[in-house]
Amino acid sequence: MIFHLSLNTISNGISNPDLFSYALCGLALIWFAVIFTRKSTKGMPPLPPGPKALPLVGNLLSLDPELHTYFTNLSKSYGPILTLWLGKKVGIVISSPSLTKEVLKDQDTIFANRDVPAAGREATYGGADIVWNPYGPEWRMLRRVCVREMLSNATLDSVYALRRRELRQTINYFYSQSGKPVNIGEQMFLTVLNVITNMLWGGTVKGDERSSLGAEFRHVINEITQCLGMPNVSDFYPGLARFDLQGIQKKTKMLTGKFDKIFERLIEQRMKEVGGDVKESKDFLQFLLKLKDEGDGKTQFTLTHIKALLMDMVVGGTETTSNTVEFAMAEMMHNSETLTKVQQELETVVGKDRIVEESDIHKLPYLYAVMKETLRLHPALPLLVPHCPSESCIVGGYTIPKGARVFVNVWAVHRDPSIWENPLEFRPERFLNDKLDYSGNDFNYFPFGSGRRICAGTAMAERMFMFSLASLIHSFDWKVPDGETLDVEEKFGIVLKKRNALVAIPTPRLSNVSLYDE
Repeated sequence: MIFHLSLNTISNGISNPDLFSYALCGLALIWFAVIFTRKSTKGMPPLPPGPKALPLVGNLLSLDPELHTYFTNLSKSYGPILTLWLGKKVGIVISSPSLTKEVLKDQDTIFANRDVPAAGREATYGGADIVWNPYGPEWRMLRRVCVREMLSNATLDSVYALRRRELRQTINYFYSQSGKPVNIGEQMFLTVLNVITNMLWGGTVKGDERSSLGAEFRHVINEITQCLGMPNVSDFYPGLARFDLQGIQKKTKMLTGKFDKIFERLIEQRMKEVGGDVKESKDFLQFLLKLKDEGDGKTQFTLTHIKALLMDMVVGGTETTSNTVEFAMAEMMHNSETLTKVQQELETVVGKDRIVEESDIHKLPYLYAVMKETLRLHPALPLLVPHCPSESCIVGGYTIPKGARVFVNVWAVHRDPSIWENPLEFRPERFLNDKLDYSGNDFNYFPFGSGRRICAGTAMAERMFMFSLASLIHSFDWKVPDGETLDVEEKFGIVLKKRNALVAIPTPRLSNVSLYDE
């Protein structure tokens, strides 16, 4: 992801001023090399329109930190497809359903690759994960492992007890804090983290060690997120990547090393528990170790792949889910009629004499509509993960050069007044009679992406979101502390976040206090 960038920002990340001067000289040489060695595009359509670019830095200095709104405003001036120069990189922004269809469906194979940032490469064992791996046999193997085996409905069903146990502990914690302000987003982050780690390696880590592991993960995840969010000269000017002028690659490598030690310890412990012979798949890690030993007969599945997939699920699955739950809670509290309707639905289906079970969520159509509306207004990845064409092609009558960084502004599409009635209003009712889903086949609504690179964890995200939100709303009434203001403002990041943390007071609403036990 590209964030706000200025020369001061870059220079502050470089301890040696002389080194920064050398970097600028290098940038100048690169710029003039681009100008004088650029291949002729005679006979080809032009690049999409866009704001004028400055020498050396292109449009980097004018980027706003809130990229999703900045890109949306630019599209109003330059159209639904536009060009930005990000240093030496060409950036293309797509902001309409028809052009999205051209990129993610009609020419899906061409756009199935990624422009991997330096920090992303370091954080995922050289891009060995499912997010950054280039499109090809290895990526297809990883996708098959995730979708057909590891994240299939059958596998998710088999680890339901783990999800339930963690969520019950969270409900018990909120009960212990009755009448006191609690940070909902913070608690849901820890809950989702514990759910995911329990699904990954079950009861392998217990007691105090499990608690310390959770704290360790949270710290490392925050640090990696910061590295991925930092403007990096290495990404804008690949010719300078080997110098790692800001030290981002070095720091990311160090952080990945911490994860690697954790994963190595867990894998070694699991292998000892089963005597090195993994026969029964009780959790994801055990299944992955079994797959490594058996292989799929086509592409080798290695320990590096295992650790890269664990990294994806821990880093990619925590903030996205917890942030979306926080947005949903804030929107419902901000729209009391919606909150009342959800509680009434829960009382009809579940009642107040028992707790919500995951088997109940398919009987809650209005809550499903709340989830869909939350993801419409606040898609977890507002620009998706940028795509990268493997060859120059034509989209919307314009040339998209090979290697460009293509941003699909799903946030803008989901708020387009020509598509959605009153698009800025939170109205779950719009989804009650609408067949829109997460398949990515309708380019008016695609919060999890579309095409070959559609999110592999949609089924797990849906279950965790619905189960968590239903439990929170069913178990408690919620209100903001006296004197506090409720808002739903966003902050752009690797994933979309709530600008101000949602702090609310829980009040128990179930009939028997024993229902709040773990």
